[in-house]
Amino acid sequence: MTRDIISVQYPVIDETQSVCSAVVEQTAVTAANGITIEKAVANKNNTLMICIENTADSDTTVTLTAGDAYPNAMLGDLEVEVSASSLYAIQLQDISRFENKDGSVNIDFDSDFTGNIFAIAKSVDLNV
Repeated sequence: MTRDIISVQYPVIDETQSVCSAVVEQTAVTAANGITIEKAVANKNNTLMICIENTADSDTTVTLTAGDAYPNAMLGDLEVEVSASSLYAIQLQDISRFENKDGSVNIDFDSDFTGNIFAIAKSVDLNV
């Protein structure tokens, strides 16, 4: 399967050093391809938030696939139900379950899924 690749988006800290903000760019999901979030774990203190928008009028399932790194990948894939016409935010609590050796995370979608995805996190860079 050739996966579509998205990058983590990083909000930029303002001049007051009080808040970070960003205009989020969503990617339309092609269910048959699945998604790879490149460099998914290269963020500050595991702040990655995966946001999945289900634009259909029916519930669907997305699958966070087990990574290829040891040890927690042996726990396997994890299915997450996404309600109809909703925007879901998923934060990985056990990153090692889903992390691939290259730092990416893969997500598969039901064949009838329609919607969008984006990932956002706090950068590890200083003052960004």
